[in-house]
Amino acid sequence: MAKTKEAPAAAATLTLRPLDDRVVIEQIEAEEKTAGGILLPDNAKQKPQQGKVVAVGPGKLTDAGTRTALAVKIGDTVLFGKYSGSDVEVNGKEFKILREAEILAKLAK
Repeated sequence: MAKTKEAPAAAATLTLRPLDDRVVIEQIEAEEKTAGGILLPDNAKQKPQQGKVVAVGPGKLTDAGTRTALAVKIGDTVLFGKYSGSDVEVNGKEFKILREAEILAKLAK
């Protein structure tokens, strides 16, 4: 019997499979303190605009019937607009689902 390659822990517990050019992102929470050391209350924190890609769709279907590859992959850290995508909760965890076109940038490691 052949061994199968184990999936990363995040992908193993994630039951979301995005369609087409959609991407599932685990948001990186906003800072708790300002640069000067002042603690921010919850209502003063900005909405997170950065996250880690945890799942990607197969790509957008072209008129020719082929799929275009996505520019992001699982594990990439990306930036997106404040009000981009849809917020969802799966197994008690918060995720954001958005189209690849809504991703503004990929952070270099």
